[in-house]
This record gives sequence, C-alpha cells and structure tokens, in this order.
Amino acid sequence: MSSADVKLHVISVPIPEGANILIGRTHFIKSVEDIYEALVTSVPGIKFGFAFNEASGKRLVRWEGNDEELTKKAIETALKIGAGHTFVLFIRNAWPINILNQLKNVQEVVELYVATANPVQVIVAETEQGRAIIGVVDGYPPVGVETEEDKKERKEFLRKIGYKM
Repeated sequence: MSSADVKLHVISVPIPEGANILIGRTHFIKSVEDIYEALVTSVPGIKFGFAFNEASGKRLVRWEGNDEELTKKAIETALKIGAGHTFVLFIRNAWPINILNQLKNVQEVVELYVATANPVQVIVAETEQGRAIIGVVDGYPPVGVETEEDKKERKEFLRKIGYKM
C-alpha cells in the first residue's frame, strides 16, 4: 500500500439481545476507569462491557465491564474495527439516553459516533499508518413520513416508558 492508498472496510457489528451499543473516540487510557465510574454512578444496575484501542505505546485493547458477555463482545468489536483511540461500549439495563451526557462529560471523550440498538455497520478507512472510523450506518433508511396516527403512537410510547408525563 502506498502512502496515498486508502482501503475501505465495512464492519458489521452484531448487537447482543437486549443490548445497546455506543461507539466513540477517546484519547487516553485513563478513559477506561473514568468511563467505568461514569456508568456505574449514572444508572444503578447497569450491565456493560467496554473496550478501548490504544493508539500508541503497547497498543493494547484495554477493557473493563461487569458483564462477561458484553465485555467479550466489546473486545471482539474493538479488535474488528482496529482504529486507534476508538472505544466500544455495550450496555443492558439502561438506555443510551441515561448515560450520554455523562459520557460526553468524561474529560478524555472526543466524540461519539453512535448510540443505538439498531444493526450497525462501521465504515473504516485503512492507510499505511493505521485505521480510522469515517462513519457509522445506524439501522435502515426511512420508508415514509410520519402521519398523525404515527405521532399519536410516538407520544403514547414515550409516556408508556416514562420519558414524558
């Protein structure tokens, strides 16, 4: 591969049943402990697995979690993506909305690419130096426009799950 060549990869990420995934970028190994603390102090009973790709030094996949299945999936996914400073977080017993602000406020977090339970594909560019996430496909394209009945269902759903009065 010459220095000008870029190879694209589409990484499909299976989501474990009942889980959500968050993928982002962070810049320091301290993130592992800081994100762990942000999660366990945000939602009592949250289950999660977290993995972070170091971009220099030992270049290890650093990880933490309190759920063996989710931790294993986070490590596998981080390895498949292979981009430095990328993190993968699978959660259960919580929704992304419960932790997004806390994650954004972790000093080391640079950006979040996705937070979803939908099927995910990560678009990765590979150069001679390494890999970078250039985008994420979250779910599927729209098939229509919301009707008045759809609006009613949306509002009822939000109240049913306790997000609106």
